[in-house]
Amino acid sequence: MSIADDTYETLHLALEEDGILLLTLNRPEQMNAFTVEMANELVRAFETASEDDAVKAVIVTGAGRAFCAGMDLSVGGNVFGLDEALQPTMADMTERLDDPVIVDGVRDTGGRVTLAIFACKKPVIAAINGAAVGIGATMTLAMDVRLASEKARIGFVFGRIGITPEACSTWFLPRLVGISRALEWCYSADILMPEEAREGGLVRSVVAPDALLDEARTLARRFAVGKSPVAVAMTRQMMYRNAGQPHPLAAHQVDSLSMFYTSIGDGKEGVQAFLDKRDAAFTGRASEMPPFYDGWAG
Repeated sequence: MSIADDTYETLHLALEEDGILLLTLNRPEQMNAFTVEMANELVRAFETASEDDAVKAVIVTGAGRAFCAGMDLSVGGNVFGLDEALQPTMADMTERLDDPVIVDGVRDTGGRVTLAIFACKKPVIAAINGAAVGIGATMTLAMDVRLASEKARIGFVFGRIGITPEACSTWFLPRLVGISRALEWCYSADILMPEEAREGGLVRSVVAPDALLDEARTLARRFAVGKSPVAVAMTRQMMYRNAGQPHPLAAHQVDSLSMFYTSIGDGKEGVQAFLDKRDAAFTGRASEMPPFYDGWAG
């Protein structure tokens, strides 16, 4: 399916010049508060973008004055969409992870979103334009680069409402900012000003509100234009997955296969273009990865 063929209720998607997909969280009257419907649509959007060769990079931002104000706490029942009649166990989370009962009634919705972002083959940039708290902060951790507006406010505020960090953030956040700072930010549940987030290593840069999307687009083009889509996809997945391995041998194993297949694919064109002193015309497609990829990436 092409990203242009789908429709969304809580998101707005626009495929721009150079294959840059602008994905906007689109509930501005509710400060883009997160819902189960938004979670499902984000999963679908990232899965589609990952396989759509027209998409070269993704920018995520929010409509109106907020990025995402966290979970919508105004809905009835369990506000996180969980089935309180169940008594799930760790065995359920390993043996029944994809069982619809577990998917719909137990699995953290934010985690399903960040896993979809993690699995995406395209670079992903967060353009944090305003309030980003709770899931509004944690969903950005699986994105490759975070840019913040001067009006951004970021908070891991779970302790204020008696719940724990979610959206795989206990995997991502310590890797980004170190475990001590990650614990401090989660224990305190403080709202971070953008400069504090930048100093802590969470965001790359803080920019004026009216320059935020232009900065994100410039960065996205640097990542995507003139690059092999297969090499970009492999680089993204190798960096995330190998960084979690206990020994560099695991990286060497996949590096070897990745080098082998890219060297006989887009690598040939890249080398020839270098020798010819011209721009490369890569023909590889992220929808057609090297033969070992599916077995390795799952």
